Amino acid sequence: MIHTSGLSEASLSPEKPWLKILAKYRQPSPARSAFELAATAIPFVLFWALALVAVWHEIWWGLILTIPAAAFLLRLFMIQHDCGHGSFFGRRALDDWTGRILGVLTLTPYDYWRRAHAEHHASAGNLDERGIGDITTLTIDEYHALSRWGRLGYRLYRHPLVMFGVGPAWLFLLKQRLPFGMFRSGYLPWASTMATNAAVALLVGATIWLTGPIPFLVVHLPVTLMAAAAGVWLFYVQHQFEETHWSKKPEWQFQTAALHGASHYDLPWPLRWITGNIGIHHVHHLSSRVPFYRLPEVLRDHPELADLGRITLLESFRCVALTLWDEKNARLVSFKQASRLHLAA
Repeated sequence: MIHTSGLSEASLSPEKPWLKILAKYRQPSPARSAFELAATAIPFVLFWALALVAVWHEIWWGLILTIPAAAFLLRLFMIQHDCGHGSFFGRRALDDWTGRILGVLTLTPYDYWRRAHAEHHASAGNLDERGIGDITTLTIDEYHALSRWGRLGYRLYRHPLVMFGVGPAWLFLLKQRLPFGMFRSGYLPWASTMATNAAVALLVGATIWLTGPIPFLVVHLPVTLMAAAAGVWLFYVQHQFEETHWSKKPEWQFQTAALHGASHYDLPWPLRWITGNIGIHHVHHLSSRVPFYRLPEVLRDHPELADLGRITLLESFRCVALTLWDEKNARLVSFKQASRLHLAA
């Protein structure tokens, strides 16, 4: 059950000019941003290197260090994410080059990803513009209009082992090696992808030359896959919850879709920190230029936003079963619920 504390879309969306209200939070602090980058990159390198040294000396219990290394790699991706929005340092060139360098570590071509993610922000919650940077979500009618094999494919895609296991590996290790979906978008996605691939190959080759292939793969593969799975999980929960918002134009409105189509994933403090406050996702979608470390200020100053779309850690696991959009009742439902609704129609 998502907590809304009786706050309806009508009570929040039209009455306040939220974009104007949130404008004062958009200014980053360069010193704070530099600190956040150092406080993330240094522990990542330290845990990763210690794990590699331990495995090189056959101290296998040292593999436990891959867990914090993956956590800090995830946080580096969150910093890269802010760079993509121009909100980390607030200077386009500095943000872009920071994001490009981090993209080598996160296996995410920065300029390619930034363009796809911008499309996601521009169309989130719009049923007419699904497909770019989203978890594929069908309506009940669309699902039942598919062939038997089409329905089976969608069920497999939505299975947790695929969504949070095979999917992240495919996305970060393979799919992002080519600018899929942007073959006609000019040279920048291609240049970004190929340059990132070349830098990754150089870094991997140098590390393998120093340590050998086995220690590198035993350490870096689980670090990458754990961080990737956590990233996909966060993105999933931020939009795939029961009372999310989807609509078609002309009903679709940016502010409504941002406030009600993205969740407030209310995590315990350590998890909020390591995920860069990305759980305050409805505020982020409303004003993506707010630096991640200023998002808690928004909830502090505007507490009416704190309970909107709120999901706790325990409640978030129930979102995995929600797979289809029920247009009639405006909610996400499970396959079982969808079958009952389809038979009753």
